[in-house]
Amino acid sequence: MPHTPPANDYDVVIVGASFGGAACALAAAQYGLRVCVLERKADPGERLHTTGIVVKEAMEQTWLGRMPDHLVQRVARVRLYAPNLHNVLLTAPGYYFLTTDTPNLMRWLASELRASGVDLRLQQSFTDACRDGDAWQVEGVGRTACLVGADGARSRVAQRTGLGQVRDNLYGVEREFAGVQLPEGDALHCFVSRRFAPGYIGWAAQNPTGVQVGLALRHDPAHARAPDIEGFLEHVRDVVGLPHSAQVAATRAGLVPCGLPDGPITAPGVILTGDAAGVVSPLSAGGIHSSWRHGWAVGDAIGLHRRGTGPAAEQVARQAAPTFHRKRMLRWAMDHLQRDWPVNALLRTGPMRRLAEQIYFHRRGVRM
Repeated sequence: MPHTPPANDYDVVIVGASFGGAACALAAAQYGLRVCVLERKADPGERLHTTGIVVKEAMEQTWLGRMPDHLVQRVARVRLYAPNLHNVLLTAPGYYFLTTDTPNLMRWLASELRASGVDLRLQQSFTDACRDGDAWQVEGVGRTACLVGADGARSRVAQRTGLGQVRDNLYGVEREFAGVQLPEGDALHCFVSRRFAPGYIGWAAQNPTGVQVGLALRHDPAHARAPDIEGFLEHVRDVVGLPHSAQVAATRAGLVPCGLPDGPITAPGVILTGDAAGVVSPLSAGGIHSSWRHGWAVGDAIGLHRRGTGPAAEQVARQAAPTFHRKRMLRWAMDHLQRDWPVNALLRTGPMRRLAEQIYFHRRGVRM
């Protein structure tokens, strides 16, 4: 008798319920596929690694535009500070950012997954998977036609399946101050400082529930050091108007990719997306919009291919992954050429404004 291959339990198993994984799951679910998402946390809103700051494009072009109003706050301007704390106010007509109540945003995303028929398994980690004919056998889950790793900068899916891993990272830490209002709450306050944030920046922003103050620096595994968040807070507290009486309500910390994986992001039946695929701006470390777009492209491609009307999802995943060529050159400059004195001297000059425009407003016209 002819051999009958075993049936799949799922069309796609996605590891990670953050932005890239959620986008992939929602896109695939629209085709009626059997979608399972594994999330190691019991509560999607706990132990966050993201600032939760969303750009205009993500709000206007993706599913995130459905976010309830009470979860977001519009921030229309950027106040950029030199190391000596001299500053300039930048705006771009029609452009804005959204700060979020990020813990509840992640819980809302989880509810969207379940409402779309996704089997969301909280408190279930991905442990291993092995190739089983034309499918993957995922330990503790079952057999799936496609496995997607959306499980962050240290992707276990990448490790277990032999895909590329991101080696270049920033390390960030952020403090939340609940119930606090900044005097200039409609601006994203960004601080350039080689002392506090070598290779990146510090920031302060109003969000729907309070104030978030964060700091990130280039992560060197051989000489790792924690960001001096306490020193940074003392440095900027009076400038942004954060009361000395404000109490820390929560802390976020973690790695943020700023480079590409050291190998492929796909193999037969397995795909990386989001931070696991290095789909993060190497300059700004902004990843929500790019992760969402890539995750959605992957999920949509899986759906089309399973319905017999599209190319292999692995091909789409590779083509949809952004390269950020120009931003990688600026990342090299941040890593090797960053000094405080040029920023102090040139903050208000045309070249510095154009650089800020490139980073914050995607070359939109900046006005003072």
